[in-house]
Amino acid sequence: MKVFAIAVFYKSQPNAILVNGSFDLQSFSFFQRNSVRQFMVFTGKLIIDRSPIPNRTTVKEQGYLCHVYIRADCLSGLVVTDEEYPSRVAHNLLSKVLEDFSAKVPPSVWKVDREPENIDYNGLDSFLARYQDPKTADAMTRVQEELDETKIILHNTIQAVLERGEKLDDLVERSEGLNVQSKMFYKQARKMNRCCTWV
Repeated sequence: MKVFAIAVFYKSQPNAILVNGSFDLQSFSFFQRNSVRQFMVFTGKLIIDRSPIPNRTTVKEQGYLCHVYIRADCLSGLVVTDEEYPSRVAHNLLSKVLEDFSAKVPPSVWKVDREPENIDYNGLDSFLARYQDPKTADAMTRVQEELDETKIILHNTIQAVLERGEKLDDLVERSEGLNVQSKMFYKQARKMNRCCTWV
């Protein structure tokens, strides 16, 4: 999972204008980096130009995902990731980037009809570095991964108990911690699952 670019645009008429950007193109050869950067900016401008205001969208282009968020004030963001990167995390990143950018840079600086000269904003670099690993940057992704790991551990633990020659059915019958209703529920669920496997 990788984030290649984060860029801020102003959706001007007739064409979007790049206001600020940060790129991590180390995975491309040195001679391709400028072309890749230009193509990412071009694709971002194209998506923003052809999208309504306000809008959130994700477009797949040549094995990459271009996530775009256009706010009602025409401030727009682009995040380019690989296909494995979670879209929810990318759109969360876009919201945070545009919120941070608009809080630190006044609209009079970025609401212009040409590319702004020197914008004193370097927050995109820190966002780009922090969001390379969605698990560390996003709490929900981290919780989901922990749940998946716990599920695997529980499954392995139950399998280890069953491999010792004990059957789960026998353990349920002998259990004093389960009431009669719970035991009946287990038996019915077991029968239903058996029935489904034969179909």
